[in-house]
Amino acid sequence: MYSKLSAPILLASACSAALYESVSQLPGFAYDFVVVGGGTGGAVIANRLTENPSISVLVLEAGVSNQGATNIEVPLLAPFASPQTAYDWNYTVVPQPGLDGRTPAYPRGFVLGGSSSTNYLTYTRGSRDDYDRYAAISGDEGWSWDALQPYIKRNERFTPPADGHNTTGQFLPSAHGYSGINAVTLPGYPTAIDHLVVNATQEFGDEFPFNLDMNAGDVVGIGWTQETILNGARSSAATSYLGDSFIHRPNLHVLLHAHATQVFPDANAKSGKQIAFNTVEFAENRQTRYNVTAKKEIVLSAGSFNTPQLLMLSGIGNKTALASLGIPTLLDLPSVGQNMSDHPLVANPFVVSGTQTSDSIFENSTRLAADIQAWNSSYPHEGPLVDGLTTLLGWLRLPENDPIFETYPDPSAGPHSSHYELIFANGFAMPGSASPSTGNYMTIFSNVISPIARGSVTLNSTDPFTQPLIDPALLAHPFDTYVVVSAIKAARRFATASAFKGYITGPYEAWANATTDDEIAEYARSTGNSVWHAVGTACMSPKGAEWGVVDPDLKIKGAQGLRVVDASVIPIVPNAHTQAPVYIFAERAADFIKKSWKI
Repeated sequence: MYSKLSAPILLASACSAALYESVSQLPGFAYDFVVVGGGTGGAVIANRLTENPSISVLVLEAGVSNQGATNIEVPLLAPFASPQTAYDWNYTVVPQPGLDGRTPAYPRGFVLGGSSSTNYLTYTRGSRDDYDRYAAISGDEGWSWDALQPYIKRNERFTPPADGHNTTGQFLPSAHGYSGINAVTLPGYPTAIDHLVVNATQEFGDEFPFNLDMNAGDVVGIGWTQETILNGARSSAATSYLGDSFIHRPNLHVLLHAHATQVFPDANAKSGKQIAFNTVEFAENRQTRYNVTAKKEIVLSAGSFNTPQLLMLSGIGNKTALASLGIPTLLDLPSVGQNMSDHPLVANPFVVSGTQTSDSIFENSTRLAADIQAWNSSYPHEGPLVDGLTTLLGWLRLPENDPIFETYPDPSAGPHSSHYELIFANGFAMPGSASPSTGNYMTIFSNVISPIARGSVTLNSTDPFTQPLIDPALLAHPFDTYVVVSAIKAARRFATASAFKGYITGPYEAWANATTDDEIAEYARSTGNSVWHAVGTACMSPKGAEWGVVDPDLKIKGAQGLRVVDASVIPIVPNAHTQAPVYIFAERAADFIKKSWKI
């Protein structure tokens, strides 16, 4: 996305008492619960279970510590935390026909906190319709929007923005929680495009309405971005659920550099209809392997790519595919690794006449160093680095009478949901492309939010350190291509608002030359990417269903002692940047586990 500062900036930091860098520091190899993955879902589970001091939890995190990484801590530097850094799994996808056969990078957090430590910090829950559809798909009303409200509030701690400005008219106070664990806030430093975007929403009526709070259940409209930021610094699963208030619990142990390679059944369990799992094999720094025992449950929170990979390596998946690699089948679950849905993204940069953009920061090393120094020397942190890439975004629908619906049924979750998203960035931002060395820009991203295409994650090898074959099927369906073309045209229409007169001077380069629908579609194929919101690869389904991977309580079908808590269980990608939905799913999952074990 940006060409400068691609290498992470590091600050020295000491290791916390219960945060272990080496397996030699572990006090033992048997715990009540073993959580695979210290990311968004795993951190919630570890935190909630260790509220009971009699319950022991080990978290196995394959990646490194989040502590002392400036590109992680400073919100505006998030684009430099990944890809191709020490904090990223550095995945690429298989050739994408919908993207002219290209193989874009697919960032995933290889660090404590997972992708909540490396994402762009956006906090969006999704629509009421999303969760009501999850309830219908799973047959469990507890996954509905209304039923999940206590878990939403349990997660969220809404806080004032870094600059303490009056936020009246920027959010709906009644929609938020104020005593949760993970901090959420509004932009804390004004940008040059803020008032322009808000004013533009007043010009178009129903097409681009202003939405006071897209986290209140109805996402449709353009409004202020809410982000996981506290006092001008990133609030991740690592700094919140595994932060200083909790990491020192004597019953919570977190081991870094511990890559889970397989899960095994309990050799002493009596045979029955279900297979009981109790052992996790892991490798330290991809070398020596160890076994750790879960006396109650193994919780897989390795993410939408690593969870299905680990399941398949362990003999849980499609028996035909497993047999082709010589892996004995323990549980024949053909849905493992299938049903992946994601949000295709296309960046639409505009040239602007103003100079107060992020370009003026990132293309000036002296200015950037001064801004980092100002951020470090203030608390709450101050200055232009306290916010993420976007301060405003919007979720929008195609017209009800759009001719595309004569060919394809509407795949959106309902009337409170969207077909595409527009994200506004105060600078040049195009994943996979270097920033221009001169000039100032504004970027409007166009994202397909209700795609029809479905991708997959499959094994490439029996070697657990070889990345799986990741196919997000970006723009692989005609409907998805139609929507992205419509969204790009919508971005261009929005930019014609009188609010931008004299500020936007025109679209940038290749984007400027795409005028017909065919040319716009080719622009999307040649530059498009993903917003990195993969879900569904260990999808939940009704109990007893012959499809799906987990039951509504997120237990693996046909297994005992094995549960999945991460984005892979979400059946369809929501109207959201996915960290908030994972937090919500994980909070309810923690209650499932507590109830199962009466803790």
